[in-house]
Amino acid sequence: MIRVTIWNEFIHERENEEIKKIYPDGIHGCIKAFLEENKDLKVTCKTLDMPSQGLDEQTLEQTDVLIWWSHMRQDDVTDENAYRVQKYVQRGMGLIALHSAHFSKVLKVLLGTSMTLKWRHGDKERLWCINKTHPIAQGVKECIELPKEEMYGEFFDIPTPDDIIFLGWFSGGEVFRSGVTFHRGYGKIFYFQPGHEEYPIYHEKEIQKIIKNAVYWAYQENKSKTDLTCTAVEKPMDEL
Repeated sequence: MIRVTIWNEFIHERENEEIKKIYPDGIHGCIKAFLEENKDLKVTCKTLDMPSQGLDEQTLEQTDVLIWWSHMRQDDVTDENAYRVQKYVQRGMGLIALHSAHFSKVLKVLLGTSMTLKWRHGDKERLWCINKTHPIAQGVKECIELPKEEMYGEFFDIPTPDDIIFLGWFSGGEVFRSGVTFHRGYGKIFYFQPGHEEYPIYHEKEIQKIIKNAVYWAYQENKSKTDLTCTAVEKPMDEL
């Protein structure tokens, strides 16, 4: 059983009636519903207003893959919690960061760059799969058309990705590295651009398939139980 925790601010869906119509159970509720179609996934949801912001040690200790959606309250996440997530990713917990989570404290801490980009509301997006052999791309169409999405454009200030799987093209002419992977410590990270809260992106079957694939890719059965640290070697291998 793969233990998935979905973390969501859960602000837009409570404060904006139009967004609430799209995601009546929250963005996390929508993602939970389609993930639970796979019986080997055990899914839990956490939100910003919970004790410890839903990011306590026990929660992360019991999480194999963390899915993260944030936007309005990026700075409200405490530094302590951001570094706690970093610790668990470095131990081997998978992380899937969605849409505006590019600017979360968690990704800034893990990736070490400004995570800035260009943006504009209300463009059509063609999401091109440019790495068909990657596990996250298995069974995914070559091109996914999203009639309305928030434009994210280059320059996207991220470290050089391990893999670029999806490339977004927008009707205004911009392009974007829309699906990229990284490794930090023992952990796997997937950043995926589609998912602006005003549009029903997470109801799209192809988008759901990508997120499901990402969960299986990011999962690692044997995670480290200790933090990464410099270790003194008392004897060389030849003397053991």
